[in-house]
Amino acid sequence: MSKALGKDSTCSIARSLEVLGDTWTLLIVRDALVLGSTRFQEFRDALGVAPNILAKRLAFLVDEGLMIRRTYQDAGARARDEYVLTEAGRSLSLVIAALGAWGREFRPRPDGTSPRFLVEDSETPAQLAFVAADGGHVPPDRLVARRTPD
Repeated sequence: MSKALGKDSTCSIARSLEVLGDTWTLLIVRDALVLGSTRFQEFRDALGVAPNILAKRLAFLVDEGLMIRRTYQDAGARARDEYVLTEAGRSLSLVIAALGAWGREFRPRPDGTSPRFLVEDSETPAQLAFVAADGGHVPPDRLVARRTPD
């Protein structure tokens, strides 16, 4: 049992927060998804994060299987690593989209920006929704949450 989670280690949300609970972690994933960032300097320029913190977070994302490290080399430069999202990292697009939608609605700012997700072939905006087994949309006020086995 994780010391950080204690008794709550069986909860999938608590286990997810062990990986995603740091602000920089989700912002790195956001920039990889939205901006296509893969290189250390791209993340650094976009986020303004201290290099030691960024290096630690990128290593953590690799260790946790959200990114892989690949070597690249620009002409005339030394070899460097880039960080590419794995399937687990790309699947966080739902989390990033939900946080963006929540922020737009409940933490609006006149100068705010947030990612919007579009269908690749048509540029049609994609919408987040709870969908029942029959395909019908379920509004959040009609949902109940229950703990169930994974």
